[in-house]
Amino acid sequence: MNTILRSGDAEAVINSLGAELTSFRLLATGNEYIWSGDAEFWTGRSPVLFPIIGAARGGKIRTGGSTYAIGNHGFARRSEFTLVEATDTQAVFRLSSNEQTLASYPYTFSLVLTYILSGSTLEISYRVENTDEQDIYFQLGTHPAFNCPLGGQGAITDNYLEFSEPEQLERLFLNDEGLVISGKSAPVLDNGQQLSLSHEMFLEGALIFQGVKSNTIMLKSRLTDQTVSVTSQGFPDLGLWQPKNAPFVCIEPWQGIADGEDFTGELQEKTGVINLPQGGHFNSSLKIQIR
Repeated sequence: MNTILRSGDAEAVINSLGAELTSFRLLATGNEYIWSGDAEFWTGRSPVLFPIIGAARGGKIRTGGSTYAIGNHGFARRSEFTLVEATDTQAVFRLSSNEQTLASYPYTFSLVLTYILSGSTLEISYRVENTDEQDIYFQLGTHPAFNCPLGGQGAITDNYLEFSEPEQLERLFLNDEGLVISGKSAPVLDNGQQLSLSHEMFLEGALIFQGVKSNTIMLKSRLTDQTVSVTSQGFPDLGLWQPKNAPFVCIEPWQGIADGEDFTGELQEKTGVINLPQGGHFNSSLKIQIR
């Protein structure tokens, strides 16, 4: 089921499957900024990543002495959320633990996504509530895919990312199973703020960064004044991704990253994992502004 939010400037569409943003466009121009989900490249559009990010080694997590099979990026993106409330400019979706989630993640929780549209800015708030009788452990991430080149003008090489702070970024690499390769990294930015885009930069898969300082990352074009601004709170890590030669780029603020290829620990030992005590809640947000 789709929920449509409209302001005087923009329209956003959210699907209850995964509480996923599937469209965000300007009304005056009709310009669409979210990837269409064409299966030729990738059927996703803007999934939420929970309770893990990326791949778990062997496709399994271990906790409390037991092992659980879990897919890449967790199950939230393939789960049906309940629409709790909706107005013309706001919608609240909730996923609570159930028989299916407990089969791959043995904790009870509530994951709430709130979308608020104001002008041409869409704010997405993420709230994880611990409803269990013990501490729970999880990672949380975003995965919006933006049409690129912007406005369909020129090539991807006419586009670039601009970070709000000078960054010293070292790229981590993933192997064919989506696990972080031990001892392999490469410098990408040396106290810089602009990162030029190309198809070639994604030929070895996603670019993974830890400890990003910038709260805002902008997708810009040298040929048009269209921009996408992505501002995050509570997501210190970052993934950038594009399937081979795809006409979009994903800007993915995360809390946590995939397992390392040699990882043998439990869920609570995963990189960037959040430890949420009984009765606690964790809040983070993503703000997308289009122009």
